[in-house]
Amino acid sequence: MDANTATAPTRRNLHRFANPGQFLRLSGAVLPWLSGLSLVLVAIGLAWGLFWSPADWQQGDAVRIMYVHVPAAWLASAGYLSLALCSVCSLVWRHPLADLAAAEIGPVGAGFTALCLATGSIWGRPMWGAWWVWDARLTSVLVLFFLYLGHIALVRAFDEPEAGYRAGSILALVGVINLPIIKFSVDWWNTLHQPASITLSGAPTMYVGMLWPLLICTLGYTFAFVAIVLTRTRAAVMERRIRALLLARAARG
Repeated sequence: MDANTATAPTRRNLHRFANPGQFLRLSGAVLPWLSGLSLVLVAIGLAWGLFWSPADWQQGDAVRIMYVHVPAAWLASAGYLSLALCSVCSLVWRHPLADLAAAEIGPVGAGFTALCLATGSIWGRPMWGAWWVWDARLTSVLVLFFLYLGHIALVRAFDEPEAGYRAGSILALVGVINLPIIKFSVDWWNTLHQPASITLSGAPTMYVGMLWPLLICTLGYTFAFVAIVLTRTRAAVMERRIRALLLARAARG
């Protein structure tokens, strides 16, 4: 069995979901559920975390900002990884929806990264005595924010959309190297930022009364991220359809 035969099912599945009509039908079906779940989970998680979870013995009530900061930090990195995956689909399989999805992930990911930086700054002021320090974790997240901005600018910088999508895909793949730096910066260097409280290799170091609302908030924000990206991508698909119809009408008239 050659490589082309082996990858044929994958290619067929990708292009089946690349059909704009199929995408609009599927996304239209799941979008109300994602939106509703995100609102419910974020409301429960924030209410639990802000009003009923205990204060930290060292940080006091300032720790409550983590119920916004930590999910935003997770989605900043996860969003960029999804951006890179869309770029792979675009460059390797010429997935028609991958370029549109990547273009819409960029602004949403940049927004969550900005929220991460802002809440981190607010959290750091009482803890470190400064709004900003050139800590390895903070600096690498700032680099991530600029990578998002660079991608947003590149995909819109060319008269020919395909050239912009291709340039944005290359930048997204190059920028992936920053993700492990963000993740492991607290282990590789001596930083002010605290190490991860939740790891795959050990039990959480966080009190369970803080852990549960944090997990609920993270899940709710993740659903919200996906819902926003789906909404924006649906709008981009419909905008492309309208533009094609107008161009066809102009060519006939």
